[in-house]
Amino acid sequence: MVPAAPSTASSTASPTTRADAVASPALPVRLDGVSRTFAAPGRPGRAVLSDVDLQVAPGEIVGVLGPSGCGKSTLLRQVSGLDAPTSGSVTIDGAPVVGADPRTAVAFQEPRLLPWRTLTQNVALGLPPGTAKDAGRARVARLLDLVGLAASAGLRPRQVSGGMAQRASLARALARNPGVLLLDEPFGALDALTRLRMQDLLLDVHAAQPATILLVTHDVEEALYLADRVVLLRTVADGGAPSIARIVDVPGDRPRDRAARDLAELRAELLDGLGVPTHHDR
Repeated sequence: MVPAAPSTASSTASPTTRADAVASPALPVRLDGVSRTFAAPGRPGRAVLSDVDLQVAPGEIVGVLGPSGCGKSTLLRQVSGLDAPTSGSVTIDGAPVVGADPRTAVAFQEPRLLPWRTLTQNVALGLPPGTAKDAGRARVARLLDLVGLAASAGLRPRQVSGGMAQRASLARALARNPGVLLLDEPFGALDALTRLRMQDLLLDVHAAQPATILLVTHDVEEALYLADRVVLLRTVADGGAPSIARIVDVPGDRPRDRAARDLAELRAELLDGLGVPTHHDR
């Protein structure tokens, strides 16, 4: 497992992977003093992120938790280059993020597949520009097999379940061979059983193609099951308090026992940090 708290952004540590895993493209991520304020003409600015300092090691999975409006999705947008910080800096592998960064890929809560294209064609949309035709076809086929969709490759989104569509969305993001994979509540719209299966699938995918992953979720159990560390964000107060309330190291190697006692204790701590106490005075 990747060290839970790397001392530098250039850490060379990497997670344990399967014997058939491909060479890891995983890249380190670093945020230094990142703040983001949104302002409209004639109105005071609204701070969403404040003084975020975070280092993520290559191949690490970091879960991001927090109440609505605390800037979880905004944080991912800073790393992807889809938005720029008001102040501070974001680097990937030591190089600054400027504009939409080709070293990253994003998957959202909704699959966002093109309905008139097959799953194969949707996944192929994620291939980097200039990919040779034969190499692209082979990569798409491998990814569809990896996410368990080889038999459904010729179907269109309306012909598959929500979980299958989300698997295709994940494969499309991986088609870029990203160094950093950004997941914005990717399983939030799924039923409980499908969500658990998708969590296990993500771990299988990470073992086979171990990108660095930042996972935004509202599900404490999901964060503890998947992540090496969990970053708990707070809503930025009027005084401009730092957005990161705490960072929790998750014990044990993946896959973890969902019922482990140490995870239950961390769950209680994180829920309390989210304002949801698990113990009540009687």
